[in-house]
Order: sequence, then structure tokens, then C-alpha cells
Amino acid sequence: MAQRTITRAYDNYDDARNVVTALEASGVPHSDISLVGRDTASGTTNATDTAIAHDEKAEDAEKGAGTGASLGTILGGGAGLLAGIGSLAIPGVGPVVAAGWLIATLTGAGVGAAVGGGAGGLVGMLTGAGVPHEDAHVYAETVRRGGNLVTVRADESQVSAIEAVLDGHTAIDTTSRRTEYQSSGWTQHDETAEPWTPIKTINASDVPPRG
Repeated sequence: MAQRTITRAYDNYDDARNVVTALEASGVPHSDISLVGRDTASGTTNATDTAIAHDEKAEDAEKGAGTGASLGTILGGGAGLLAGIGSLAIPGVGPVVAAGWLIATLTGAGVGAAVGGGAGGLVGMLTGAGVPHEDAHVYAETVRRGGNLVTVRADESQVSAIEAVLDGHTAIDTTSRRTEYQSSGWTQHDETAEPWTPIKTINASDVPPRG
């Protein structure tokens, strides 16, 4: 039976993490789930800090995997997908935390692949997995701007149940998100772009009075 790729993006890392847990609890094998995103729950404020915060996880995974281990052994192994999460850099996105089959596809992982290594482009990987081209650009840009991506491989008979789990949390609407990005001049995800830095809004109450 042909498999489909089902993808949702979440602004909140905790939502994405909870979705992964719910998928596994519903019986979806963690080998069919992937998570790519920014862990803001740790208190880090930007992509660089996030990558630093997860360096130890990646190093521990590499050391425990043994010589010649594949990325599939390191990411997504053990007691569930989240147990094997590590960090890597994606062109045009920057440092992310990630685990699962999508990451093995993204890195072209084979024997000797390391968690901390670089990866290929997120758009090409998503479209190659069957995600519509326009949606793939929105998903990649959402991750670049601090969002989180959950992707599931499933047989057609499982799609409705999996979509119910994915949509049971606050998934973004790709159409409205695309419109939001385009309103500021965005056209598509640029894999040569620098990691996105959010513009901090200063409120009047944050400015000390003069005098």
C-alpha cells in the first residue's frame, strides 16, 4: 500500500513535542515520525543559543552510538522519538533540534553520519517526500523563524486518524501563514538566507522616563 507524508507546523515547541508523544501513544511507530524545530522551552532566545544548549545531547548520542553508527541509530532510537533528539544545521534555516526518518533523508545519512553534521535543504526534502511545493516553502520558512515541524509517514488507511492527532494541537494554517509572510515582501524560502532574528518590539512602558 502506498504511503503518504502528512506534515504540520507548530509555533510552540511544546505543542510539537506533545503531538509526537500523542502519535506514539496512538500506535504510530516512532520510526515513521519526524520532528524538526527550535526548542524554546529551554529558555534559549535564538538559534545559536538553542544549538549550544543541545550540543551535549548531540555529543552524548555520538559517543554512545559507536564507530560507524548510522544517523537512524542515533536519532529516533531507544524509548521513543524524543529520547534520541539531537542538533544539526540546515542551510537557510540554521541550527535546529531534530529526530526521525526525515532527518536521515535530509542528511543523506548512511554509515558514519553524525548528529552534529550539516544537512541538505528542507524544501527539497519535503517536496521529495510528497509535500506540495508551496506548502514546503511555508514550512521551511516557519522553521527558519523559530517554528517546529512534525512529519509522519502513513498508509492511506491511517491518514484520518493521524490527521486528527496532528490537528488536535495548535497547528498553523499554511494559507494564512503564507499571506502573512508575503505581506512583508517574502516570496519563497531562501536556502542561502541567514538564520532569522526576530524584531524586538519595544513598548512605551519599557522606556524609562527622562529627567
